[in-house]
Amino acid sequence: MVTALALAPLAACQAPRPPLRVGSIVFPGYEFLFLARELELLDPRELRPIEMSSSVDVLRALAVGQLEAAQLTLDETVSARAEGLALSLLAVLDVSAGADVVMARPAIRRPEDLRGRRIGVEQGATGAVLLGAMLHAHGLRVDEVIKVPVSLNSSADVFEREHLDAVVTAEPWATQLAERGAHRLYDSRATPGLIVDVLAMRPDVLQQRPDSTRTLVAALFRARELHQRAPAVTAPLMAPRLQVRPAEVAKVFDGLELPNVTRNHELLKPGGVVQQGAERLQTFMVEQRLLRRAAPLADLIDTRFLPAA
Repeated sequence: MVTALALAPLAACQAPRPPLRVGSIVFPGYEFLFLARELELLDPRELRPIEMSSSVDVLRALAVGQLEAAQLTLDETVSARAEGLALSLLAVLDVSAGADVVMARPAIRRPEDLRGRRIGVEQGATGAVLLGAMLHAHGLRVDEVIKVPVSLNSSADVFEREHLDAVVTAEPWATQLAERGAHRLYDSRATPGLIVDVLAMRPDVLQQRPDSTRTLVAALFRARELHQRAPAVTAPLMAPRLQVRPAEVAKVFDGLELPNVTRNHELLKPGGVVQQGAERLQTFMVEQRLLRRAAPLADLIDTRFLPAA
């Protein structure tokens, strides 16, 4: 009894657990995390969204333990696992069906016209995958073009400043470029199922923070549902981060499928679309030298934290 009483003050003085940190770049399919924060669906003492400037920065922060989870593309998740960073895929945020795009100057009419030209692309991310797919489909090798590193959120500005011939980008920057005269040369409609955005988390965190993880996943779907039901309320909250006016928020989701909980269960079932897509994607990335080696993917998906369908 004396021992128990003596230890009680120590237990009471233990520091609270730090919040679970979720890294993300600015992208329409990732915006529901930040909308959930604005709608106070996330307790900042438990879950903290952290905006970063590039996917490379997000992956680096995951690798050194500065983040516990992140919103990533499927190829980034596969790449991280191949490099030894254990990640589990918890939910599908969006499926690209035209949202990811190669924008080119008017003189570039066909992908073949890019031979020897300068193309802006974010290295080690979806842009490199989309570029590789386009070049492969049109008989070009990666070494036949000049790749210029850009981050997604600077793609429109760098396209103009560096006088690039083309750039791999997404909304809202694709619309900005179209307004400046660029045109859509190739997009993710030509690569169905190849570009998928997901919520990923370190497996050790899943074991340590199951309740926080479940809250996070539920909040994402709740924010998405509220946006679909009341866009007039949510659009003003989302517009500043998406760099558009509230009336333009709906447009930035063009070309994105936003799967609900039921669709997530379908996509993530064993041997389903995402599992097959990850395996196909990994093979493609190794062949295109975007990935040095393959890694086992049997334990990639963990659906325990999805709400019931």
